[in-house]
Amino acid sequence: MGPVKIATWNINSVRLRAPLAARFLREHSPDVICLQETKVADELFPADFFNKLGYVHQAIRGQKAYHGVAILSRLPFKKTAAEDFCREGHARHVSATFENGVELHDFYVPAGADIPDPVVNPKFAHKLDFLRAMARFFEKRKANRSAPVVLVGDLNVAPLENDVWSHKQLLDVVSHTPVETNLLGEVKAAFEWCDVTREFVPHTDKIYSWWSYRAADWEASDRGRRLDHIWVSPGLKGALVSHTVARKMRGWAKASDHVPVIVELKI
Repeated sequence: MGPVKIATWNINSVRLRAPLAARFLREHSPDVICLQETKVADELFPADFFNKLGYVHQAIRGQKAYHGVAILSRLPFKKTAAEDFCREGHARHVSATFENGVELHDFYVPAGADIPDPVVNPKFAHKLDFLRAMARFFEKRKANRSAPVVLVGDLNVAPLENDVWSHKQLLDVVSHTPVETNLLGEVKAAFEWCDVTREFVPHTDKIYSWWSYRAADWEASDRGRRLDHIWVSPGLKGALVSHTVARKMRGWAKASDHVPVIVELKI
């Protein structure tokens, strides 16, 4: 079996951006694409649309108008599952195990709204709870870290100084506050995950996957954050072949505010 290409993308409405997804799939030809923020109930998900593009194996977990995750694959699944990390009952996780034994987790971590105080902002408290639940889940499975496991998704945290346009100015902005970055660090340590992007891009270099819609010119201001992540278990670190952040897609008409991140693994 040759290299396997896995992409993750917060599509910000799968029905609205299905044509962009088709263009992305034609240009990059991933074997698997994991979506977040699909914003659609399962029965209305455009399954046939992706079937016709060759992504006939589908693990979909959605809800009406909000949240939602999906794994769409050209490779067959052995099984699929969903864990409830979310105290609010949102559709924010789905997983698939492939016939080659690779286990793939797709996450959409809550954004947490604007006020970084769990006492006055229930959405921020919810985000912190969700991250703690992720850490507990993988801590319990730590004995399996030599197995081929991949975690992808919009984790809604930019953990490192150069994952944001200004470390100092964003220290009290949700997604880069110390409490969030520390908790994401606990999730990462729980399974000894390898952060794929930072295996290819030095920590000294800035790299982003999200740019706000509020900027008049996202490219000129370039005030981005790296919120979208691909992690692999220690057992897969030696399998990394290539990595791409599809930055140009932020400039496509009717773009999501996130762009896909892609990894190629020799499995």
